[in-house]
Amino acid sequence: MSRKRNVSGALSKKCCEATLKAQTEWSFQKSASSLVAFGIIFLMARSHPIDTLFWAYRISRHQTLSSDGERNQIYLRGVEAIGQMAIQEGFNFPASSIICVGLIREFIMGQLIYWREESVMTNPTFQEGRRLRVSMLAVAVVLSRLVVTAEAAPPQVTFSKDVAPIFQAKCQECHQPNSIAPMSLITYQDARPWAKAIRERVITRQMPPWHIDRSVGVQRFKNDMSLTDEQVDSIVRWVDGGAPQGDPKDLPQPKPLVTDNEWKAVRDGYGPPDLIIKSPEYTMPAQHQDVWYRPMSDIPLTEPRWAKMVEIRPTNLKGRRIIHHSIAYLVLNNDPDAVNTGTANGPDRFRDGDDLVNRRPQLMEWAIGKGYDLFRPDTGKLILPGEKISWDQHIHAVGEEITAGSEIGIWLYKKGEEPKKRSYLVAFTGIRGGRYLDIPPNSLAQTEGFTVLKENALLENFQPHFHLRGKSMQVEAILPDGSSQIVSYIGNFNFNWMTNYIYTDDAAPVFPKGTVVHVSAWYDNTRANKNNPDPDQWVGYGDRTVDEMAHAWINVVYLSDEEYNALIAERKAKTSRETNAGN
Repeated sequence: MSRKRNVSGALSKKCCEATLKAQTEWSFQKSASSLVAFGIIFLMARSHPIDTLFWAYRISRHQTLSSDGERNQIYLRGVEAIGQMAIQEGFNFPASSIICVGLIREFIMGQLIYWREESVMTNPTFQEGRRLRVSMLAVAVVLSRLVVTAEAAPPQVTFSKDVAPIFQAKCQECHQPNSIAPMSLITYQDARPWAKAIRERVITRQMPPWHIDRSVGVQRFKNDMSLTDEQVDSIVRWVDGGAPQGDPKDLPQPKPLVTDNEWKAVRDGYGPPDLIIKSPEYTMPAQHQDVWYRPMSDIPLTEPRWAKMVEIRPTNLKGRRIIHHSIAYLVLNNDPDAVNTGTANGPDRFRDGDDLVNRRPQLMEWAIGKGYDLFRPDTGKLILPGEKISWDQHIHAVGEEITAGSEIGIWLYKKGEEPKKRSYLVAFTGIRGGRYLDIPPNSLAQTEGFTVLKENALLENFQPHFHLRGKSMQVEAILPDGSSQIVSYIGNFNFNWMTNYIYTDDAAPVFPKGTVVHVSAWYDNTRANKNNPDPDQWVGYGDRTVDEMAHAWINVVYLSDEEYNALIAERKAKTSRETNAGN
């Protein structure tokens, strides 16, 4: 039996004795004396001697008070104060018991007022009866709360047993020595000084960096790194309980530390890439204007191959500090089908073409905090011999001279397993006209963009892209029949984490040709935005980090009418089966 249960049992016994004395002796003073005994026992078991004695003294001196109402208010306040000390020391009372205390208080004080109005306060019988009622109710409240506590108090949450496994599964990839996070969360000594900050980050769901809104849109993802509600609750209870270490023997077996610039796909169990292509490196001075570094790299293939997954990363860990984004464009070798023609949102910036940016084939786009692109089964990107990669790397200075470039890992389909469908990476704009953006100083702003799907389309993922003033983004599909559907929404964008949300195969949204993809973007150019370098500056569209932009990177697979209708029928049948199984 636990120490808390023993203490609670002793207190309950004393409360019962107090009630019996009140019933047999009709004496408010006796029951108050018993409550003093209860306070002394609490004093011996707990760590609030001054407060406990203060209230016990005030209760025992109730006979010297001039007002019956004041006497009973002091009595109830004392009971509640001692109960509150128990809460602070680890007794977790349910909300119902707290409500019960409030209702009893109101009942007692209401009765006092009623008796006073009826002029029966001078009747000795009513005086003794009133005192008994107050005494029995107050003691019963303490008794019931302690008994409930003894039975319902959850076990203590410790770092070793409860929190370390969560950190290991969801946090330590970045929070380890020499990694990109500001502190390590490997050991208790590492984590304990950051306990309050950790609590705030997990409650607001800033960390782990999974910022998708959980109330609207698609909710099933292949790469979900978020904490469950139960994991958040465990961390919060750990911090609120004083962040105890617990028994080190309860710690999980440690995972090997990341000692190199690890591929995230390797960490997630996909094995090493079949092909790695590097760009030349660039040395960025400590202080310098933004640089767009655009070298070329050969692709060492002698036969056509299909990519099923791709991942870009900086060539070293320090490079993650200076490379804001890196795009691997594909320089084609007689492959016109690689050019995206399934979307339209008006002329390009020079007004003499049809959205040429989204026509340019891309193997992948990477930005700060992103992982990999995993294509849907039986889809991928075709790479032909003789093709090249044209890099577009946005590099900015961070106060230290750093030399780095980019490299792309490519996971290939096996020969004979070539997919039937291509995946096209499309930047769905969140700005009407593509470049018209006006964000005044110290203000909030909102823009929206529209893209027409010229073919039936399946959307594989959602990756919002902003710079420093970006706040929120929503992707909505407006169907040809006029109905609409929220695809995804992120309300607390973080510039340091361009997270890619990859939908599961059965949850990836599919829309008919003629659907309009409506992207809404919100910006915060005020001091409330912690990433804002200067809220007094006007901000317009541009490629620099201090400029702004808004689009949603989405990999798209186009479907014929037959394929589209078959997929819709398959999903309806599955939903029907699940519904019938549930009934």
